[in-house]
Amino acid sequence: MTENRSVEDAVRTQRAIQDQVDAADANSGSQEAKAQAPKAMQAGAREYPVPPFPQAHQNKPGSEHTLDPTPLYDAPFYRGSGKLEGKTAIVTGGDSGIGRSVAVLFAREGADVAIFYLAEHKDAEDTKAMVEKEGRRCIIISGDVRDNTQCEAAVATTVEAFGGLDILVNNAAFQYHAFNFEDLTYAHFDETLKTNLYGYFNMCKAAVPHLGKGSAIVNTGSTTGIDGSGELVDYSMTKGGIHAFTRALSSNLMDRGIRVNCVAPGPVWTPLNPSDRPSGQVRQFGKQAPMNRPAQPEEIAPAFVFLASPQTASFITGEILPVIGGY
Repeated sequence: MTENRSVEDAVRTQRAIQDQVDAADANSGSQEAKAQAPKAMQAGAREYPVPPFPQAHQNKPGSEHTLDPTPLYDAPFYRGSGKLEGKTAIVTGGDSGIGRSVAVLFAREGADVAIFYLAEHKDAEDTKAMVEKEGRRCIIISGDVRDNTQCEAAVATTVEAFGGLDILVNNAAFQYHAFNFEDLTYAHFDETLKTNLYGYFNMCKAAVPHLGKGSAIVNTGSTTGIDGSGELVDYSMTKGGIHAFTRALSSNLMDRGIRVNCVAPGPVWTPLNPSDRPSGQVRQFGKQAPMNRPAQPEEIAPAFVFLASPQTASFITGEILPVIGGY
């Protein structure tokens, strides 16, 4: 149907729309003003911290119990429903951050959990206590995922303690910025690749012989592995590699009934970033996300439960699940 209106009528209509929207903008504040003072999106069961944060730069490898604000990991409104009943899991980097929250929610869903961590002993003990509070067994194992013999020993200890292994969560990582590419040394590059890529490979090599039909491997990727980060060239490279590793390994293990998937978070308030960033960036961490705040670990961990459980993800393998706050 042809609309019979003059050019003048069209101009008047468009200007009337313009006037109406401009008036609405004036009443609610201009877009420029909103851009200068954006509000953080809160869409969860409780309010989450927003930058600026009191926290300054922290020494590697980073400690959760000294962070300010304390990361929120226990998801008090999350109710378990037996999605992992009778399962056993090992979580690398499970002492803090995303790994801690994953361990707690796995336990809430019925799994016994082994925590494989580097050197943050108090954080590991605190995580163990939280898992046991959920009524499940927990062991903690200190070691370096870069070393394949330590990975083999950690898996063997887990199998001996729990009688088997059903789930591997690869989460341990090293991240440190280099604003200028020339400052990215060979030692720095080697540490990142050995921890993030060799570590995942080593754990899978050790764990796969103990996994069977219905088992799951869930890797922690990153939005940097999708979009890259100019100040995290090496880290971005490893996370992109983890995404590819996830897809390739899922194909390799499909005939054995072992699913392999990956969660790719955006900015998350964990010890990883305060021990990476200069103090000024730490205080504003997460402000670059569309929600104008970082995620808290408890907002990421349910994705790991979803991918680990055969009840919710039996037809999902080789997938990268971004949880990135609205990009």
